[in-house]
Amino acid sequence: MSKTLQVRITGLVHGVGFRAWTEAAARSRGLSGWVRNRRDGSVEVLISGPAEQVDEMLAYFWQGPAASRVERVESHPASNPMQIGFRTLPTA
Repeated sequence: MSKTLQVRITGLVHGVGFRAWTEAAARSRGLSGWVRNRRDGSVEVLISGPAEQVDEMLAYFWQGPAASRVERVESHPASNPMQIGFRTLPTA
């Protein structure tokens, strides 16, 4: 069963490699979607794939890269991404 989530991560998540860390983790799990910084200081992610891997990634966001400090991870069901694979988008 596949699952797609829109996720917002807040805390110290800019300037710490969070997007590259997310892209590498998502690709290693075979997930599709994207990651981008938000001007409000959060990171936004769309993750899609097998439910087990999506849930694993959702829990993994709480760790973040070594220099980060995650304060909150919010997720909501979303529509499937327009393409297969995972990429980093420009800041929105």
